[in-house]
Amino acid sequence: MCAVRAATEGRILVLEGLEKAERNVLPVLNNLLENREMQLEDGRFLMAADRYDKLLQEHTKSELDAWKIVRVSEDFRVIALGLPVPKYSGNPLDPPLRSRFQARDVYHLPFKDSFPMMSIQHVIDRLYPYNLFLGKEGRTAVKDMLKRFELQDSEKLLFPRKITRVESVHGNKPFKADVTVQIGEKEVTFQVPAGTGMLKNHFQSDTFIRTSSHNQLLAEMMQSHMVKDMCLIGGKGCGKTVIAKEFADILGYSIEPIMLYQDMTARDLLQQRYTLPNGDTAWRPSPLVTAALEGKLVLLDGIHRINPGTLAVLQRLIHDRELTLYDGTRLLREDRYQNLKEELQLSDEKLQERSIFPIHPSFRIVVMAEPPVIGSSTKQWLGPEFLTLFLFHNVRSLSKSEEIEVIKQMAQSLASFLSTRQLLRICRRLSQYPDESLYNAVNKACLSRFLPSLARSALHKNLQDSGIETGPEDAEKLEGKDYSCEIKNGILKIGSVTMPIYNPAEKMKVPDVLFYENAQHMMVMEDMLKDFLLGEHLLLVGNQGVGKNKVVDRFLHLLNRPREYLQLHRDTTVQSLTLQPSVKDGLIIYEDSPMVKAVKFGHILVIDEADKAPTNVTCILKTLVESGEMVLSDGRRIVANHAHAEGRENVIVIHPDFRMIVLANRPGFPFLGNDFFGTLGDIFSCHAVDNPKPESELAMLKQYGPDVPEAILQKLVAAFGELRSLADQGIINYPYSTREVVNIVKHLQKFPSEGLANVVRNVFDFDSYNKEMREILYNTLHKYGIPIGAKPTNVQLAKELPLPDKKFVGYWKVDQPGNAQKKMLCPSETQKIHVKGPVYLNIQGFPLERHEARSISFTEELAFWTLPLDEINLVCDVTVTKEEEPENVLYVTTCNPVSLYFMNISSKTGYFVDLYDLFPRTVGSVWQPFVTAAPLGNPLKGQVVLHEEESNVVLLLDTSKGSLHRLILPSDAQDSPKRTSWWRSKEETSNYKMCREFSHKNWLVFYKETGKFLLTKRAHIEAQDNEVCQLHALSEEPADMGFGLTIVSELCVPQAVSTDQLSSENLSAAVGQKISSPNRIFSDEHNYATIVIGFPDLLSPSEVYSWKRNSSLSHKHASPSDPLYYGAQRKTGAAKQTNCVTLLASNQIARILAPGDVPLKDIYPKDVTPPPAAGYLEVTDLNSKKIKYIAIPSSQSLSPYTTWLSKISDADALLAPLGKVGLVTVDMGGGVRLWETGLESLQQSLQEWRNMIGQEDGRPVQITVERESGLDVSSPKHGKVDPLNMPHVGGNMWAGGTGGRDTAGLGGKGGPYRLDAGHRVYQVSQAEKDAVPEEVKRAAREMGEKAFKRRLKEIQMSEYDASTYERFSGAVRRQVQSLRIILDNLQAKGKERQWMRHQAVGELDDTKIIDGLTGEKAIYKRRGELEPQPGSPQEKPKRLRLVVDVSGSMYRFNGVDGRLERSMEAVCMVMEAFENYEHKFKYDIVGHSGDGFNIALVGSDKVPKNNKQRLEILKTMHAHAQFCMSGDHTLEGTEHAIREIAKEEADEYFVIVLSDANLERYGIPPSRFAQVLTTNTQVNAFAIFIGSLGDQADRCLVTQAHDEFLTYAMAEAKMKDFQWRMMDTVKDLRCSLDTKQLHHFVLGNEWFPVEICLPSNFHMAEAPNFFQHLASNLMPLESHVSAASAQTNAVLSR
Repeated sequence: MCAVRAATEGRILVLEGLEKAERNVLPVLNNLLENREMQLEDGRFLMAADRYDKLLQEHTKSELDAWKIVRVSEDFRVIALGLPVPKYSGNPLDPPLRSRFQARDVYHLPFKDSFPMMSIQHVIDRLYPYNLFLGKEGRTAVKDMLKRFELQDSEKLLFPRKITRVESVHGNKPFKADVTVQIGEKEVTFQVPAGTGMLKNHFQSDTFIRTSSHNQLLAEMMQSHMVKDMCLIGGKGCGKTVIAKEFADILGYSIEPIMLYQDMTARDLLQQRYTLPNGDTAWRPSPLVTAALEGKLVLLDGIHRINPGTLAVLQRLIHDRELTLYDGTRLLREDRYQNLKEELQLSDEKLQERSIFPIHPSFRIVVMAEPPVIGSSTKQWLGPEFLTLFLFHNVRSLSKSEEIEVIKQMAQSLASFLSTRQLLRICRRLSQYPDESLYNAVNKACLSRFLPSLARSALHKNLQDSGIETGPEDAEKLEGKDYSCEIKNGILKIGSVTMPIYNPAEKMKVPDVLFYENAQHMMVMEDMLKDFLLGEHLLLVGNQGVGKNKVVDRFLHLLNRPREYLQLHRDTTVQSLTLQPSVKDGLIIYEDSPMVKAVKFGHILVIDEADKAPTNVTCILKTLVESGEMVLSDGRRIVANHAHAEGRENVIVIHPDFRMIVLANRPGFPFLGNDFFGTLGDIFSCHAVDNPKPESELAMLKQYGPDVPEAILQKLVAAFGELRSLADQGIINYPYSTREVVNIVKHLQKFPSEGLANVVRNVFDFDSYNKEMREILYNTLHKYGIPIGAKPTNVQLAKELPLPDKKFVGYWKVDQPGNAQKKMLCPSETQKIHVKGPVYLNIQGFPLERHEARSISFTEELAFWTLPLDEINLVCDVTVTKEEEPENVLYVTTCNPVSLYFMNISSKTGYFVDLYDLFPRTVGSVWQPFVTAAPLGNPLKGQVVLHEEESNVVLLLDTSKGSLHRLILPSDAQDSPKRTSWWRSKEETSNYKMCREFSHKNWLVFYKETGKFLLTKRAHIEAQDNEVCQLHALSEEPADMGFGLTIVSELCVPQAVSTDQLSSENLSAAVGQKISSPNRIFSDEHNYATIVIGFPDLLSPSEVYSWKRNSSLSHKHASPSDPLYYGAQRKTGAAKQTNCVTLLASNQIARILAPGDVPLKDIYPKDVTPPPAAGYLEVTDLNSKKIKYIAIPSSQSLSPYTTWLSKISDADALLAPLGKVGLVTVDMGGGVRLWETGLESLQQSLQEWRNMIGQEDGRPVQITVERESGLDVSSPKHGKVDPLNMPHVGGNMWAGGTGGRDTAGLGGKGGPYRLDAGHRVYQVSQAEKDAVPEEVKRAAREMGEKAFKRRLKEIQMSEYDASTYERFSGAVRRQVQSLRIILDNLQAKGKERQWMRHQAVGELDDTKIIDGLTGEKAIYKRRGELEPQPGSPQEKPKRLRLVVDVSGSMYRFNGVDGRLERSMEAVCMVMEAFENYEHKFKYDIVGHSGDGFNIALVGSDKVPKNNKQRLEILKTMHAHAQFCMSGDHTLEGTEHAIREIAKEEADEYFVIVLSDANLERYGIPPSRFAQVLTTNTQVNAFAIFIGSLGDQADRCLVTQAHDEFLTYAMAEAKMKDFQWRMMDTVKDLRCSLDTKQLHHFVLGNEWFPVEICLPSNFHMAEAPNFFQHLASNLMPLESHVSAASAQTNAVLSR
């Protein structure tokens, strides 16, 4: 101890940095300073010289030594040095300590000019770099001061430009160099210290490219080097380290890099403890001390991270070049050392034996730091004390021209050291891989994937402004590239990059992990391999669960490289990162950490969770990666160059195969880790690892779950993809990753019978208690068809109506007169079609917000989405390609203006083509186009024919290329279009039509409506050259009904005719007999369906069967319930679209009907209003002989034209078949809906839907009825037990009856106790129960007590009933978890001064002696006052008493609302949640009933420890409520609990009363209850009403402004009223504040509503409102104002 040594040896004790010592620490020296006395901890006693001499006269020195008395020298003096506080930061002097010193103010010392030809402003900038740490106002103030004293530069030529030459000084100055610097136009030569190596004669270097700013900075550093140490301040990656190394090379210095970190102590900077072979401890000098002795240039990197108090130990070394170490060693300046040597006439060996060493004259310190953050309280490290230590140089970022110059020169000779790191890394990679995109390289270096949207858009804009862009072709090129990997002949190939396989010595360290390849992960690995070949260290950043570890392990497995794994965490220290010390046989043994092993043996070091460790710890990786050097705790040194290791001990040379791969989560919320990328990201090659794209993720999930249906995998991929998008937008907090969806798939693979809706809860139940989050999650899952929250019974298929019986209506015969064949032959000519074009159109894409419809319930609807139509767009045609799903493409044409929408049914993107220029939209009664579409099949797949009906314009659009051709038919040249109003009736104009039924075979028929022909097969006549079409005239022969009567059928045009025939099975099911024959099915407005069966090729009659409608569709009218529907004003004439299709596979005919054509009364009950609908799908099923009407929801937006003008369709929707069994509808607002109507497909889909849900549980509900009995009681008894358990009402014979007398049951009177047999309860009135005689009550009570004791005995003896306890525990499991989380985060109320452990300074912590032996630094403790940390142990536990209602009403009305069971669940929740938290909460549970107010259930010293004991408590509650007498002691129980709990010492007090709202029955007013709850302000008392009959809860709800009385009504029927009351209350309070009407406030006024009763202490409360206080105390206010005015005048007069 230096103070003891100075006192005994008569030296001067210098206490430097007095302001850094905490108060009450230095008083330990008070007695030594005052009386020269001090008691030491080892038993010695320091005594003043005069007292010691007096004792020496009476006693011998040996006696004094035996008494451990030590003499304090008369020459002992103390000099304390410090800064004035509060001008400077620090602790003020303790008055007792201050009074023992004499003060002297040290004024500013004079100085001499040592800088040749340097301007004053330049000197000020180096001494006081105000531009770096002062704000705008501060900088302005300094500039004004310089201007006022004329200290600003008038010339710009005084700045040094560059170093011209460096020469050695010959003679007696061995470590000096003459440096010539060009300043202006002159050259100035001066001497500076030089290193021990050779000077650098030429300034050309392969590792350092000089620019004009670099030359100027090096010249300025030479000026500063002449007199003082330097500090280089600049941003990350600006070149501070490279410039410092170049400076050292010029002067021949050997450098000593030292990385500083936050928890570095002063001892780490100077000396370190280690153990000798014999077990003794000794001191080892630090690299800084070694460098001082050897004359090296020390690079202190990261001075901004270190604690300012730690750096104070270097003040003497920097200012005076002197230093005293912990072991007593003294380092002296060279001249002082020589003077001491001459004065004492001692040799170097003698001085070194006395631990005195000279500091080498060449020794210099260069400090590197990042700029301070202006305005920050934590990152403003450049303080007054620090400013005096160094001369400061600002290292500015390179200009654009300088960076280009550096990159060009470095690109020719790519060296290992980088200056502008990221630009050079990009340059080097592009030079090696010229085909790469510069845009992607910049985004990768910036990790733009994880930038906020605003910053990402700004980066994109800057890149665009710089001409760095990317196009769709680049993305297509990347996606189309082959990323497969293969190993062939010892060569690994990933994508297009190859590398030889490594041959390791330790093959067991090569990772081997289960990995399923996907394109995205292989793309990342190819990128990693490129950087790996360039010698880069890698940093992988991404969200949790995206596969960072798997990618790295697979990458190393393919390379066959051994791995060393290092897991970082919050408590990771620098020492644990490098070495792992342990004590063995009394010696400290240092085990190499994985990092050191990887460095020695050339392994790959994988550092996981790098963002979890403090950045001040991970920053030591900077020197290892950048400089290739690091000093370990045991004195060993890691170096990169073999030349530096020659002849040196304890040196580890970095293996050339060593690489580092760092894994970190992305910065920011919700990971809340340290910003590793922001701190050290630029020294690594960064790779953003994201969740796989949908295609890659789906392929990977198929490998994890080969047996899981692909449809489920697609739903999961789509749902999780949207959730990740929501996380990127900041809508949800948690970024759901691939890990979660892989776990779901693995679960489904292992347990295929478990429902998907139940399995996904494994992931989403974390957010089940966040209402907003849960709503977003459920909506997203429902959108993609994951039925979470649905029930298997929620099937809402349309109601089926019986189909009328089929009828045989006649035959179709072919007329054959004599020359009919010759007359009906029409020649067919082959003519060329003229093609014009192409014209290229712009095809625009738009996202499809597809929603699966079967989320909560199962219906015929599959999915829906909306097209982005204009407000006046009219949907005029819908068609779907004939390919099988999921390749079906939907085409929707619109008019007004004409446009085409097309999309793949299963895709997320739709496409839009604007045809406005081809079909211009005009206004008025002029021609308007009407366009239909016909998609073509292979080999013309992707092309669609558009036909305009009135002008007969035919266009061919290639949707893949955007090319448009016009097809000119031969008839176009003869017929000119007749432009008329397109909505006119059929009689006014004849339109051209396009038959597209066979468009998938690439042939179409165009015809006019006026023609009436039947097209059959082509026939070839030998006598003629041309082919002809043979036409047949059909005649219909009605069926014979007998007696000469026939069925007369109405003539009509079929609205839908099948192009193919029904299968034999479907045909037989339709006609009711087994048959196999050619057939066709069609439908018209008179019949649901018609089937024609026969052999037309044989010209034989064909049978016609029909299912006739009761009334034709054309004769019906619109439903009066929908008067706004435009079909109500239907015009004459047929609509352009018939909306009727045939589904042969499911044997169905489907059509869309207007609401007026639908029998709504048969579909909906009388009391149900039909929903608004765009139309109804009429599905006629010929297999089941049923008809269904499915409502199509009305469109969200509807063009005004469609409601009164449109004659496109009879309904607000159009219909098209989808595949073989599906339908698609598009309403006039652009709403697309997919339907499934086939019976077999519906049954299969329903089973799959139920499999996704799983099973559900149900609980029975009991109804209780009250009535008057009118019977008398006799004597209590148990009653007979009915073996059949039949319900018994009234009477006094059977046990378990209701509403009776004398026997055990419910709702009666005079019985001994309650007994619930599970039947309806009939209740007698309270008046009847009160009229029971006292002797009967007494006998009933005695019998009840006997039964209660017998029941308690049974409880103690019965075995643990797990199912019974699970009934209560399972109901509150989530609540228990939430409560335990709250208990985990409880903190103590008060703040107390306490010991702070794990400190770097202070008193030695006895519990960490062993840690100290192993080299741990944080082994001290000191007293401090801190805010209690969350979860910190409390000095006193909090106290809780739960008062539960176990009265008879709880058992009686349990069947009504389950109040007793809920109360038991609450008690179970408390007992389970508070388990193992006895140190935080001390609780007990008491009950109250008619038997008493303090019924002990759980004692605070005997809390139940297991489920059996907890079940006994619950059974006790149930039994007491069953057997107790009527009555209520709620008030007494509450008052007693509050009074008793306050007698104990605790951190806080809580009393919670559980009761039903049955207070009025016992004459207890709510106001009285409120007074009891607020009797003691120290106790937080709450009342929870868990049951209510009628409006009891309403009458108990009292709105108070005091927060100590809180009443909850938990009856579900009354919760909505409670919410409205709360909203009204808040509005009233807001109104009171706005109008400033003080009498509206609750407290402190007499206008309080009389309906609300307040406790007396409320009325006496002082008004908390300031204005009200002023209004009621005007006189005191005036006196205060006058007194304040007088005091102000007195101050001003002085």
